[in-house]
Amino acid sequence: MLRNMSLFALAVAVALLASCRGAAPESNGMTSAGSTAPFVIGAIPDQEPELLQRRFDLLADYLAAELGVAVEYKPVTNYVAAVTAFRVGDLDMVWFGGLTGVQARLQVDGAQALVQRALDEDFHSVFIANKASNLQPIADVSGLTQLKGRTFTFGSESSTSGRLMPQYYLGLAGVALVDFKGEPGFSGSHDATIDLVEAGAYDAGALNEQVWLRRVKTGAVDLDKVMVLWRTPAYHDYHWVIRPDVAERYGADFPEKVRAAFVKMDVDNPEHRKILDLFSAERFIPTQNENYRQIEAVAREIGLIR
Repeated sequence: MLRNMSLFALAVAVALLASCRGAAPESNGMTSAGSTAPFVIGAIPDQEPELLQRRFDLLADYLAAELGVAVEYKPVTNYVAAVTAFRVGDLDMVWFGGLTGVQARLQVDGAQALVQRALDEDFHSVFIANKASNLQPIADVSGLTQLKGRTFTFGSESSTSGRLMPQYYLGLAGVALVDFKGEPGFSGSHDATIDLVEAGAYDAGALNEQVWLRRVKTGAVDLDKVMVLWRTPAYHDYHWVIRPDVAERYGADFPEKVRAAFVKMDVDNPEHRKILDLFSAERFIPTQNENYRQIEAVAREIGLIR
């Protein structure tokens, strides 16, 4: 009898073990350990990699604490890679410029523009020039005609503030890309544009005004060699865009929780201030897809979106 009871107990144990091993994990983004898969954020690489790494690592820690999920920052090599990674789902949320944000949303149905810095609803580009070029500051867009026959560099080919809007305003002045001396350059980043113009590799260039102001403030621009020619009118630019499928993993209200975490940041809070300073921001504000209609229209007009 004891032998029969032992065999019965062994059979029950084996059955329970098999049942546990055969249980299928839920297909909702949960890992086998039961923890939610990391929420992965990224950004267009518009500035120096060291600055971006500090900015987004600190932000990832803040969001993880606010949202109660693991948050990971994953850098990309260029603007196109940021859009592609968002499209295929390697990045759940990305800090895009106006143009790349539009490009990404057009490729992912249901993607939302969540938040932007307050300054991004009143954003500007600046045209800069090497002083040895003898170019002169101008009062309005028509003055950009003096760039005909000069060497010129944009930033990234997909940059809103370093290419899209500067090319748009050049067009309003009647300056086509073929009017430059040689092919226009594409430096890859706003910092690189400043460095190239300052070094005299190009007579002039265009970039994000905030990067220019930050570099001037920190003494990283030789103002004896380079100057501002013109500041563009305002437009909407940088913003966070989130994929719709995050709601399947983290809950239907997750995008709103992310938005609230950004809007909550306060410059009077020392920990929040560290993040805001790295974004050159006073605060984040809600935004929506409709705010970037002008960017989409300009991109279609000059052939960057078809």
